[in-house]
Amino acid sequence: METVRITEDEFLTISKFVYDKFGIKLGEQKKTLVIERLQKILRTGNFQNFAQYFEYIINEPTGEAILTFIDRVSTHHTFFFREIEHFDYLKNVVLPEIVERSRAANEKPDIRIWCAGCSSGEEPYSVAITLSEFVEGYSLKASVGILATDISVSSIEKASEAIYQAPQLAHVPVQLRHKYFISAPDGNFMIKPELKNMILFRRLNLMRPDFPFSGKFDIIFCRNVMIYFDAPTREELIKKYYKYTKDKGYLFIGHSESISRTTSIYKYIKPAVYQKI
Repeated sequence: METVRITEDEFLTISKFVYDKFGIKLGEQKKTLVIERLQKILRTGNFQNFAQYFEYIINEPTGEAILTFIDRVSTHHTFFFREIEHFDYLKNVVLPEIVERSRAANEKPDIRIWCAGCSSGEEPYSVAITLSEFVEGYSLKASVGILATDISVSSIEKASEAIYQAPQLAHVPVQLRHKYFISAPDGNFMIKPELKNMILFRRLNLMRPDFPFSGKFDIIFCRNVMIYFDAPTREELIKKYYKYTKDKGYLFIGHSESISRTTSIYKYIKPAVYQKI
């Protein structure tokens, strides 16, 4: 079938909608991506053009059409232990700090971590493995919990399913692969239940005015998410993260991202690592 092309006005309308509702900036260079990722939907729905499809998604009463739409145009690239330096720093510096503060206060360690923009689950499972290894190494009796959120319904479903193909485990050390994954007959690998149970997966739009959390987090991972936002959107998001970060808690961002050291409410610790002081 012939590819449905997008007009300049149609692309501007869609781009504005994505920015206003989800904070994602779709520049001109993303036009080809939008065309390619929405072709199947246009064909199966018998939409003659993008204007007709857009009219449908904003008027569809259940909201499912919008969820499918944003699922297609958002990016989901990730892998286990991406930016490994973060996991080393988490295990060797951040987690010991949290434990020492708890001991000084004569309290049982209560470690809360949020992975914002968790995609298909590789990041929160990498965090869970790191946390498990740390707790085991310290012989700790600790309360731990990981919240993992994403705007994409299909990503949350994939993460909750916790089944991965062998090539996706390329960055997982062999000993950890044997320890935390179960080999399936079809050649895929499943996350072990005890690791899976550490994580609560939920859909969340980071652009909402406030987050539905009753408590704060020791650590927030928001890596390679803000590259899709413009500067004002990033600044507002950082303020919301700060609100939900415990005192002396940490924010991890992607190495391709940055926060102004002069205006940031977080203190710069090292590349892509910030602390609430």
